[in-house]
Amino acid sequence: MELAIGVPMLVLVILITSASFVMARTNLHVNAAASAAARAASLARSTHAANRDATDAAEANLAGRCDSLGIDVDTGGFRRGGLVRVTVSCRVTLRGLTGIGLPGATTVAATATSPIDVYRHLEPAAGTPPREGGRHA
Repeated sequence: MELAIGVPMLVLVILITSASFVMARTNLHVNAAASAAARAASLARSTHAANRDATDAAEANLAGRCDSLGIDVDTGGFRRGGLVRVTVSCRVTLRGLTGIGLPGATTVAATATSPIDVYRHLEPAAGTPPREGGRHA
């Protein structure tokens, strides 16, 4: 009797533990992707390049891990000494977590911020007139 109750409970505990480790690993990957994307955006010379570089970095870091991937790049502070903020959200299905095909999905999200170097040359935004002496800010 104890064996009939104990074995299914042990299997359930193992499956839940396995799913927890996979979710924790996914969370780590999404955090790393957000950090890499923010860093890539902060190294860009323009807002357009920052959006492109952040998206490329996040997609490269999470290739094959997400059912759907959302990347939001906030370049509102894109200036010398400013900040670039990137939010990455990754939707994963629960089907592959336990091996028994559970229905449903969950979304893991992370946000990272990276500063823009105060000595970095940035391209001016479209329509911004050059400063005196022909140099841009």
